[in-house]
Amino acid sequence: MDRNRYIGVSPFHASGALRGFVISGRWPDTTKEWTQLLVLAVRVASLPGLLSTSTIFGAHEELPDDPAPDTVGLVLAEGPIIGESAVAPGCFADHQPPALLVLHPPSETVPSLPECTGVASGCVLLPGLPYLGLDHRAAWVEAEADGTVTSMVSRVRLDPACDPDTAVLAMLLTA
Repeated sequence: MDRNRYIGVSPFHASGALRGFVISGRWPDTTKEWTQLLVLAVRVASLPGLLSTSTIFGAHEELPDDPAPDTVGLVLAEGPIIGESAVAPGCFADHQPPALLVLHPPSETVPSLPECTGVASGCVLLPGLPYLGLDHRAAWVEAEADGTVTSMVSRVRLDPACDPDTAVLAMLLTA
């Protein structure tokens, strides 16, 4: 992997709703780089009207039809966490994505700082194989619509059950 090659992230929407992100150049390959991608995703999710409810996004290495040059994959909206069209537990058990994200719009985020308004939040889970010594990794971000990051945390050697977001994402990965 050429670490000097850029990671391009381009959000896209349809019918006014956030549908995902095109990844170009190369995929993030560290917790830090996935956290940087999450920061951008949360900042986009904080824009009014783009995300109506908490939504799961999955990384897909398959390319779209007629991709732009340097496209390496997509991070696609899989569906909401709850409701009739909610993503089902175990839906990624057969084909585990390299990363799963959950993005929460401002209407479903309680700001960590009382003076912040319009804050969106999100979590990325990078599933590992603990029995092979590859630990789960995760990051959490909170950001305002003006781009201000109000909270950012990352963890290695994570127990997915320790946090509601990582627990939900882990549940989607297991059958």
